[in-house]
Amino acid sequence: MKFCGLTRREDVDAAMTLGVDAIGFVLTRRSKRFVELDLAASLRAGVAPFVDVVALVMDDEPAWIEEVISRLAPDLLQFHGGETADFCTQFGRRYLKAVPMASVVDVAAYVREHPQAAGFLLDSHAVGGQGGTGEAFDWKRMPRDVARPLILAGGLHAGNVEQAVRVARPYAVDVSSGIEASPGIKDVSRMKQFAQALYQAGASNDQPAH
Repeated sequence: MKFCGLTRREDVDAAMTLGVDAIGFVLTRRSKRFVELDLAASLRAGVAPFVDVVALVMDDEPAWIEEVISRLAPDLLQFHGGETADFCTQFGRRYLKAVPMASVVDVAAYVREHPQAAGFLLDSHAVGGQGGTGEAFDWKRMPRDVARPLILAGGLHAGNVEQAVRVARPYAVDVSSGIEASPGIKDVSRMKQFAQALYQAGASNDQPAH
């Protein structure tokens, strides 16, 4: 379970209390959930051991990404734009690649374009768009024949994540807008409800999502 788009210490602390596997900071300035690098570094310093920190970028300049790496020391980069495999691998960091499901028909072919990616985040946006829209795609489109970690995102919230996991059977889930009061400001009660619903989904599946 990854909570993404965090901008406040209290939200980071609440996420860790709820047992998240990863916390995402949005470091692309085009996003309404952008967090200044100084603040992100301060928040990162308080992240507990065994919780991964993910830095989300989107078609950003290499110099900026290098600065993010230097200042934030993320465990993973998440490339959310049209970045090529060569672009993503030049930074020498493990990375996730977002799949824009509104535009991509053949997920397996898209995955093959990034053989070194640690995993893929299937989101509902189209090419050139951003995540965090609150919209979901058809979970039945989650491929079964891709032997790579696939993370489900896009329009997830406490009311649908259990069904989403049962249908898509992803490796993990990623949520942003579904646990928010407003962009970048999380709602603790929604965070708790989401985590509880996900744990319930895991209890009823042979291979529960994280």
